[in-house]
Amino acid sequence: MLATGASMELSYRALLTKGTPEKIHVASVIASTKAVDYIKSTFPEDKTTLWLGAVDDEINSHSYIVPGLGDAGDLAYGIKE
Repeated sequence: MLATGASMELSYRALLTKGTPEKIHVASVIASTKAVDYIKSTFPEDKTTLWLGAVDDEINSHSYIVPGLGDAGDLAYGIKE
């Protein structure tokens, strides 16, 4: 999931310590519009391709995608304490 795009940017910055990729493919089941805009503004436009299953328009104050996947973590691993 790409909620804000910040974690993906951290991954990209870590990758850059090993060299410069010729192409970048970002794949996500779901993303927010905010994350898509962030990735487009942060990653090199001519090298980056986004592969997205769905884009939801908003994230809430906790940076959760709305409606998202219905808190998939809770559904898979139990409610957060």
